Amino acid sequence: MSDAPELRIEGRCAPGFEPVREAFARNFAERGEVGASVCVTHRGESVVDLWGGLADPATSRAWARDTVCVVFSCTKAATALAAHRLVERGLLDLDAPVADLWPEFAAQGKGGATLRMMLDHTVGLPALREKLKPDCLLDPAYMVERLAAEPPFWEPGERTGYHALTYGFLVGEMIRRATDQSLGAVFAQEVAAPLGLDFHIGLPAEQEARVAPMILFRPPKDAPETAFSRAAREPGSIPNLFLFNHGTWAGGGVNTPEGRAAEIGAASGVANARALAGMFAPLASSAGPRLLAPESSAALARASSAGHLDATLKIPTRFGPGFMLAMDNRARGLDSLVIGPNAFGHVGAGGSVGFADPDLEMSFGYAMTKMGPGLLLNPRGQSLCDAARACARSA
Repeated sequence: MSDAPELRIEGRCAPGFEPVREAFARNFAERGEVGASVCVTHRGESVVDLWGGLADPATSRAWARDTVCVVFSCTKAATALAAHRLVERGLLDLDAPVADLWPEFAAQGKGGATLRMMLDHTVGLPALREKLKPDCLLDPAYMVERLAAEPPFWEPGERTGYHALTYGFLVGEMIRRATDQSLGAVFAQEVAAPLGLDFHIGLPAEQEARVAPMILFRPPKDAPETAFSRAAREPGSIPNLFLFNHGTWAGGGVNTPEGRAAEIGAASGVANARALAGMFAPLASSAGPRLLAPESSAALARASSAGHLDATLKIPTRFGPGFMLAMDNRARGLDSLVIGPNAFGHVGAGGSVGFADPDLEMSFGYAMTKMGPGLLLNPRGQSLCDAARACARSA
């Protein structure tokens, strides 16, 4: 007889969206889900808001309605929205030289770089060559100084290469210089507070008790080789520098109060599925509050960069200004993000995801504690996306 606690899935699911709940339950039964939340809005209304499993297996603490976790690169979308809000207010310009606000950034041939290039991963700084100190990601001033002095890996704007960790310091410094406030403060004022989101870039200490620690993914020794894993073994390559030259945060620091309090604009956001779906809801439907003007929101779904071989991830990628677009690489057996043709959002390491699909007037969020394999979505998140899109099409 098993001593495992019976799985409880709590929350609500509107009629017509039951397949999302069924897919959520299958993730626990068949795909090793430990604790997670999923949320869907449709035409401005919440139609799925579910959570279940364990927030912390070590203590058997259940995942509750207000449990939050680190959503890794979904934070990039939050950072981008803060920047776009400032663009609408005239405090930032997507296509002006970065050096207008940040003169030091023009060093080493980066004088033509723009904020748009930072947002769409073409600015040429996906990693840093010089060995970084262990707590580098907790020290924005340190990272900003080194990025300004770094030669680009290519002429800014000429190639796409995912800026997995540098993105947040680049865009965050532009936000800081435009407002004289930190990224976390601006995101709270411009996005989280107006929308009532439980989403933090820099988690306050008093919120720590609600956190589900991340169960880090370790690739098995017999994992199939990929173009990314091959490149990662080459000293000095972009994948190698990205994986092995970013300090200690991702290897354990993410599960410390200091790591969650850090304002790492590419990776340290703390949220849940409700917050992810809520952040994208105003961009998916005209029902409810607006976050950006309609023309600004529509521009987020247009590809401003794409590549058949991303310089970092070594797969085909497509980006709008701050957002991942649909990347269906299944025919080639490669990592994918299968969402609508005009949808835009972001995945996080291990499988979290949030996106807006204006064609379906739907927003989606998924956050979990057990990280999975792959560079984009793994089967847990993709199965939920597929079910939600099918339901919204039929509604």
